[in-house]
Amino acid sequence: MGRTSRKRSTVANRAIAASAALILGGGGLVAVNVYASAGEDRSGQDQRIQNAGRQMSTIDCPEVANALTKVPRRARAQVDRELARMDTQITDAYKRFADNKTQLESDPKLTEKKILKPLKAKRLASLKRIRSALQRAGHWQKGLDSLAPCTMRPDDDATNDGDPGGGQNGGQGQNGGQDQNGGQDGGQGQNAGQDGGQGGGDGGQPPGNGPDASDFVDIESIEPNSQEPQQQEQASTGTFTTECGRNENGLFNSDNVIAAPGVSNGAHHKHDYVGNQANNAFASDDDLANGETTCNEQGDKSTYYWPVVRLQNGQNEDDANEDGGGKDGNVGEIQTPSEVTLQFAGNATSKVTAMPRFLRIITGDAKAFVNGDANANASWSCTGFEDRQLKDKYPICPAGSQVVRSFNFQSCWDGQNTDSANHRTHVAFADENGQCQPGFQAIPQLKQRVVYDIPPGPGFAVDSFPEQLHKPITDHGDFINVFDEDVMNKMVDCINTGKECN
Repeated sequence: MGRTSRKRSTVANRAIAASAALILGGGGLVAVNVYASAGEDRSGQDQRIQNAGRQMSTIDCPEVANALTKVPRRARAQVDRELARMDTQITDAYKRFADNKTQLESDPKLTEKKILKPLKAKRLASLKRIRSALQRAGHWQKGLDSLAPCTMRPDDDATNDGDPGGGQNGGQGQNGGQDQNGGQDGGQGQNAGQDGGQGGGDGGQPPGNGPDASDFVDIESIEPNSQEPQQQEQASTGTFTTECGRNENGLFNSDNVIAAPGVSNGAHHKHDYVGNQANNAFASDDDLANGETTCNEQGDKSTYYWPVVRLQNGQNEDDANEDGGGKDGNVGEIQTPSEVTLQFAGNATSKVTAMPRFLRIITGDAKAFVNGDANANASWSCTGFEDRQLKDKYPICPAGSQVVRSFNFQSCWDGQNTDSANHRTHVAFADENGQCQPGFQAIPQLKQRVVYDIPPGPGFAVDSFPEQLHKPITDHGDFINVFDEDVMNKMVDCINTGKECN
């Protein structure tokens, strides 16, 4: 196949065919996973154990970041650290549950005592620190303690919250979005509905850690579903493409300087980086401005990053015993993309304005498997079939076709902020007609396309939080604008005058 792998050490050497048999034929989906779910407040022991006798697969916790109405700048660093700490608390609870699943599944009261109560206590302590930080900065946030309790959920409900399956019309739900990335409902297509997680063996996902066969679909079974807004008279029709490589130099880390600044392993999964080479959890704006770049245009020191894709073929990377790697349930050969395209496009109804320097944008939701698809945005397809986009399935591509990941970033800006409390509300998607909501202005839209030459079949997965089961709907991308002013102005001119610029 001529695929490219960033493999650095091998602890097992097994044939891909044998691994595929393991993926599809092994022992059923053993679901012992933990999730953080947005906007839910389920408390009380009766509800927490009402599903006794049913196999428990998730710990469902309210997503605190989405509940914060305001985070003053003075409080942001501490709040971000506590939010990252709460992610770690859930990860740790997942590991304790997974390590003792047989005993805990047979005794819901023990699960309450050993998993849910200690987790609630830790979350209460973090919420107290968040409340104190906000108050010191002059902001009073009510109701934080109600976000502490988490509940157990059975595995047969795990994919129903918020319709995370996406459906034919699932799209960019945040702020009334573009219906560009609709996935197909249910486990249709090849291998759909089969049990059997990627369990067992070196290099395969741990039992119950996903994905399973129903997360894959034959791309040829999908009807075309991609559409773009109709261009209006005042549309900005040009493009600006920046070439920054494919991460050939293997820059990875499990940090996230946007969502968890100052916290090592804040993502609990590995990212590919292209563009700025100074990116880690501790990078300041000055660090990014002074960093090296892999972009051909040296005036583009922006940082572009996304979770790595790994082959589940029985071969490990040298991060098998490291944070973000095997310690967080991410195993297998990291795949270097065969192609990466970073293109900035215009708006269907208006001209665009320059992005502010150090603007931060997260597209997609790393916790969408439980949070629901409101912010899920990344899509999957195959070369030759890119009029068929999947949000909640990995594609099985025919021979000679490559796997494609696409990220269309938010293209409307509030005109004031380079970031926001939940790292989302300062930017928005245009509506289905291409218009920005009142108070927002159109900016160049980053369209990111990442291609992989990997063997046909279901033997791959995107890195994720361990409790998110490596589901395709959790895919996401991150961008920090570090263009020089003159290059950004050139970009805007190219887009607004209908030119195609590199």
